[in-house]
Amino acid sequence: MSTLLELRGVEARYGPIKALHGVSLTVSEGEIVALLGANGAGKTTTLRAVSGTVRHSGGEVVFAGKQLVSGRPDAVARAGIAHVPEGRGLFAQLSVWENLRMGAYVRGERRTLRQEAPRVCQYFPWLERRRDQQAGTLSGGEQQMLALARALVGRPRLLMLDEPSLGLAPTIVQEIFRIVKQCNADDGLAVLVVEQNANVALDAAARAYVLEVGQVAIEGESAELRRHEGIRKSYLGY
Repeated sequence: MSTLLELRGVEARYGPIKALHGVSLTVSEGEIVALLGANGAGKTTTLRAVSGTVRHSGGEVVFAGKQLVSGRPDAVARAGIAHVPEGRGLFAQLSVWENLRMGAYVRGERRTLRQEAPRVCQYFPWLERRRDQQAGTLSGGEQQMLALARALVGRPRLLMLDEPSLGLAPTIVQEIFRIVKQCNADDGLAVLVVEQNANVALDAAARAYVLEVGQVAIEGESAELRRHEGIRKSYLGY
């Protein structure tokens, strides 16, 4: 598989605080990769450095062979990267369908929504029935699914998910990851997922990186990391 996303020694700051200390990682075409680590390890900042919502102060972010301009989330989205942030980032006062329409703006709203809505609704059949419901009145699991659907409407090449299981029941988490894996199988969608639930993440991903204090501490295939004593004790609970 060819490399789709590559971070080369990426550094990032929040004011005087350095959050990333030279993070390097890759995601290949059609690959699911997990990003693990404790709170404050730099996982969310890594995704933000890719999406352009945080400027990286050093290193390079290369997508499909082209270097991404730091601090330009609009250009990153047009390049084919969709970012579902922690907390979902929905427009709570807008309807379900209006939120989907926002995801379609990346490629030209009217034609894209008309073409892509039937495909996305195959994964989320309830969206069509609830299209006029205000997004803020959905349950937490439904909001997470709507955020994922909004990202998929733009037909990205890379989907980045930040803590998709946060605060959700295990059955909802299983369904979300089932849909993510189905999109990966159906369309070759590459996925970079930040997830506190390491068991769920390693089940879905082919490879994983573990961040500690803004650096990659361990990387490898998911099966290999499951056997790693430090990973087992710190993240897997056995």
